[in-house]
Amino acid sequence: MQPIVYFSRTITPKKVLELYKKLGKNLPGKVAIKVHSGEKGNQNFLRPDFWKPVVEYVGGTVVECNTAYEGERNTTKKHVKLFDDHGWTKYFPVDILDGEGPDLELNIPNGRVIKKNYVGKNIENYDSMLVLSHFKGHPMGGFGGALKQLSIGVASSFGKAYIHGAGEPANIWTADHDAFLESMADAANSVVEYFKGNIVYVNVMKNMSVDCDCCAVAEDPCIADIGVLVSDDPIAIDQACIDLVYACSDPGKPHLIERIESRNGVHTIEAATELGYGSREYQLIEIE
Repeated sequence: MQPIVYFSRTITPKKVLELYKKLGKNLPGKVAIKVHSGEKGNQNFLRPDFWKPVVEYVGGTVVECNTAYEGERNTTKKHVKLFDDHGWTKYFPVDILDGEGPDLELNIPNGRVIKKNYVGKNIENYDSMLVLSHFKGHPMGGFGGALKQLSIGVASSFGKAYIHGAGEPANIWTADHDAFLESMADAANSVVEYFKGNIVYVNVMKNMSVDCDCCAVAEDPCIADIGVLVSDDPIAIDQACIDLVYACSDPGKPHLIERIESRNGVHTIEAATELGYGSREYQLIEIE
């Protein structure tokens, strides 16, 4: 059977929770809720009050990892302060997974480019994961969604450099581009395997800039908001978002599509599909 992707054009915190419930998948034990904390100065990231209903319903812990580049999220001390400044700690318990070393090494025996992934060791405290993603463009990956959250998002600071460098952290910004995209697919696979599929994905197509929430200086959104998607298949939900961008009639879509295509963004989806942990074919069920 094709995986189901629930979709609504209504973008509200209440609708996110409604679609999550509609999926009907139980997340067992302690739940890690992966978010993007938003780089200082970024105007497009989704704020904690937007996610509040679904986070409170699931009852998990908000988790993030430190970055591999300069900014306000590359050390635990600065990252914790930013979480506080952005209002996350007002509502939720927060855990920087790689706040203290050493990293947890996940093996990827079938990886195309990398055979191991480095994630924050605190991931061992959780039994399942809710991945809350802001779908938008990305300066390197072309787009950011569920697969990016699973890979770069869950990787430790060192792990981010390892993925970007396609196994050579020193080559963080200079590695072969398709090898970097394939490394993201490999790393995402290791997290899916770690949680034995006990993951639910939410992609919100709102405030869609060509830039990521990791950019302190990001372009403003170039395309109208599209909707909320929920699935238990990370490949299907990202493919559905790509398809919705191409199908929409917004005059700003060529700018976002150019970012996706110029970075060969769909190759991450292609590589992930070859690894077999999801499907590009899906059933989109629209909920009013």
